[in-house]
Amino acid sequence: MEKDYLDLDSIAKDCNLFDASDINSVVLKITALDEFYEHDNLVKIYNYFLSVSKNPEILMHVIQCIDRLRDKSSLSPLLDLLLMKNIDSEKDAFINVRAMCAKAIANLKDTSAVTPLLYCLNNKDENYKVRLACADALGRIGDRYAVAPLIEVVKDEDEKSVYLRETAASALGMLGDIRAVDPLVSILEAQKGIWNKFTFLKERVIEALGKLRLDNNERVFNALKNSLLDESPQIRINAIEAIMDSDNPHAADTIKTCLIEDENEEVKKNALIALYNLVGRDILDEVANGSDYPDSLKMEAVSMISEYEEDEEDDE
Repeated sequence: MEKDYLDLDSIAKDCNLFDASDINSVVLKITALDEFYEHDNLVKIYNYFLSVSKNPEILMHVIQCIDRLRDKSSLSPLLDLLLMKNIDSEKDAFINVRAMCAKAIANLKDTSAVTPLLYCLNNKDENYKVRLACADALGRIGDRYAVAPLIEVVKDEDEKSVYLRETAASALGMLGDIRAVDPLVSILEAQKGIWNKFTFLKERVIEALGKLRLDNNERVFNALKNSLLDESPQIRINAIEAIMDSDNPHAADTIKTCLIEDENEEVKKNALIALYNLVGRDILDEVANGSDYPDSLKMEAVSMISEYEEDEEDDE
């Protein structure tokens, strides 16, 4: 039977939390706790473990347990660990622990975590993995107070980690704030036609612009249209998807140029799918029977027509 009073220190000792000579044994004992304690007491136990354990492997497991329960009371010990308040030495050993903390914090959706997350994000001496996790967490929490700092990260050409700029761009897409439009479009315009380490950044920027759904913004549409000429096929595919979702009256005509002019089969296929979503079966018949399209695209159209007809038969 579960006790009304929790002797947290005794529970920790029973789990060998302070010995940790056999990590697997400790993890198994922590895992077994959910057989003996209800939700509220489990949360108290895990929160205590998080505040007293100094072993990174054990802490990773405890954070997973906390993330599964997602109780608001866990925010404080998670933030303490993220900010290394209880860890004095070997800080590099806790990088992955702290990154996992940021993910668990994001799942709590508590806006009071935004300031400490921004503190880590803006600290250029901080490990990039921790900063990445904090940027992603800020996007997932959804507080628009984070928009301006994330924009600064995306715009910062002196930022050593281009991965961080990519994650910040994705976070801006999740936040959906129109203040992000100009800096995101500026990145596409500045990096046009360059296939290098900024390729993935451009991909994330295009995805973010697609999520912003700015139907009447011609600058955004033109930037996406120009991205159809990028050297990276994946960027062209991302641009096709963003244009498809834009509701711009010229979306279909713009994407259609890729069917004939683009040399990459995967790009052509994605353009065909996008056009089918925009205009329906007519484009499939046109491609299947037209003389201007390559055989591989015709075969794709025929395959999609077959699926279309099967779906119609199932509906009858």
